[in-house]
Amino acid sequence: MATDHELSDFLKSVEKRAFKRTAYTVRDDEAALDIVQDSMIRLAEKYADRPVGELPLLFQRILSNATMDWFRRQRVRNAVVQNFSEFEVEGDVGDFDLLETLQVADDALGTESASDTVGRAQILLRIEGEIEQLPQRQRQAFLLRYWEELDVAETAAVMGCSEGSVKTHCSRAVHALAKALRAKGIEP
Repeated sequence: MATDHELSDFLKSVEKRAFKRTAYTVRDDEAALDIVQDSMIRLAEKYADRPVGELPLLFQRILSNATMDWFRRQRVRNAVVQNFSEFEVEGDVGDFDLLETLQVADDALGTESASDTVGRAQILLRIEGEIEQLPQRQRQAFLLRYWEELDVAETAAVMGCSEGSVKTHCSRAVHALAKALRAKGIEP
């Protein structure tokens, strides 16, 4: 079991190397500092009762996980900002207001008949049901390519297969969905 003094000495000995390594990885000094500090706090809170010899590997694992978490959060934040930017109209110069845009969209939906709204919801439920019926690999390839908008190479890396397999799975999924939806009276 590490004493408070041993834990403090360990953290002092790794702080500069951990910061440099993280700064090189995330390419943002402020973010790197936050990641290292959070990792040190996590080590102190959750693993202070471990022997001193275990601290280096524990800290490296915590630091690596914290860095990966940072990248995941950045990806989500960038996706949200990118999605909001899709609402912008060309020629707007700083006057964009998402709430006004959503209000206009709500007003446009209000002109649609209730039967059209219900019909669209039912069609979407049928499509979701048919996607769930696809074999696992076809469903995975279809969703990664067309829902997550990954390219063929990225999808192959996620699925752990070749790019040709991704193309085959996607093609089969699209054909199966088209056939099933046509059988239910839904035409593209």
